[in-house]
Amino acid sequence: MAITNFSWEPDVTEILIDELGHLGDGVGHLAGKPVFVPFALPGERIEADIEGGRARLVSILAASDDRAEPPCPHYGVCGGCSLQHLKAGAYTAFKRRLVVDALADRGLAPPVAEPVLVPPASRRRATFAGLMAGGHRPIVGFNERMSHRLVTLETCPVIRPELMSAQPALAALVEAIRPRKGALDFSVTTCETGLDVMVSGFPARDVDRLRLTLIDIANRFDLARLSAAGEVVVERRPPLVTIDGVAVVPPPGGFLQACGEAEDAMAALVTAAVGKAKRVADLYAGVGTFALRLARTADVYAAEGEAGAVAALDRAARGLTGRHRITAERRDLSRRPLIEKELDKFDAVVFDPPRTGAAEQSQWLARSKVATVVAVSCNPATLARDLKTLVDGGYRLDSVTPVDQFLWSSHVEVVAVLRR
Repeated sequence: MAITNFSWEPDVTEILIDELGHLGDGVGHLAGKPVFVPFALPGERIEADIEGGRARLVSILAASDDRAEPPCPHYGVCGGCSLQHLKAGAYTAFKRRLVVDALADRGLAPPVAEPVLVPPASRRRATFAGLMAGGHRPIVGFNERMSHRLVTLETCPVIRPELMSAQPALAALVEAIRPRKGALDFSVTTCETGLDVMVSGFPARDVDRLRLTLIDIANRFDLARLSAAGEVVVERRPPLVTIDGVAVVPPPGGFLQACGEAEDAMAALVTAAVGKAKRVADLYAGVGTFALRLARTADVYAAEGEAGAVAALDRAARGLTGRHRITAERRDLSRRPLIEKELDKFDAVVFDPPRTGAAEQSQWLARSKVATVVAVSCNPATLARDLKTLVDGGYRLDSVTPVDQFLWSSHVEVVAVLRR
């Protein structure tokens, strides 16, 4: 791997790696203190250049049987992946252990299913960075590991090919905008009608000066929509995303599940858990990932704090035939959670909060009489905290299923089902 090739003579120390840490680093011990070594695996004897509690892998003296050849030539330099060197069985076990350990930290020990896996090249949205190298050449890529330097990409086994094909358009935008400080950020989503691109990292006052140039770039590279500094510059075609057969136009840079296959898997778990419930609340509903599916069998109240997402869901829900009513409301659930009296109107509640979790809302749910609660989270630690609140309030934790939405990373999505 690229990370083992150094042009200087490091001061190396021999270490035995005992385990994988929660960020995917190998963990060894020196003088009773942990040392974290990226790209090292349990059971390996390695040489590492140590600084503080972290280390650089210099050489592998005895390799683990779980070591795999990374599929990406940029691995070890690009900061996007951290576990491509781990064989499939050990990788799946690691993802499951992330969830088991987070629950155990809160005193919870429910059965945890084997992770649902997604295929390579399935991620439908990504954030690129772009800058002018030396002030005269635009470059686009991902950040290097532990650095603000950019890795230009020849290939990426994680994202969809359409996202890779966006790089020339992003380079043209870098050259047009010419950021004076730092790099531009590009949020790029593959849609059924083309690419949806949002660029940020430069002053909003510059948009008017650049508008005609930006529109020309969108035309030249056939972008569906181009937004800049929070403003839609041009929408040549609505950037449609289909959710359970319903066309949705997300707001610029709006949240979508990173991978369509993972979304389908999570939605199947959610709808199966809700079952025949007739009144369902979908909290932190986004653009309707679950609400639009749940409306096949139930009246749905959908609460979301982001105005653009609420508007997108409301537009998508209008005029739907063959489904029940969806009532979408803008509501900041961290500041104004649904209280006990409101919750008791529902047969089931689904919540899918940001990484910080749903601490306030969980406390009210724990006091409610809602029969079924389904919790979805991209952060096992905050999920475990919220599940503990619900269990202490009398809920039974029936099932926990990891979904490996974030391929070759130390992140994992989780769907948990609770019942009274």
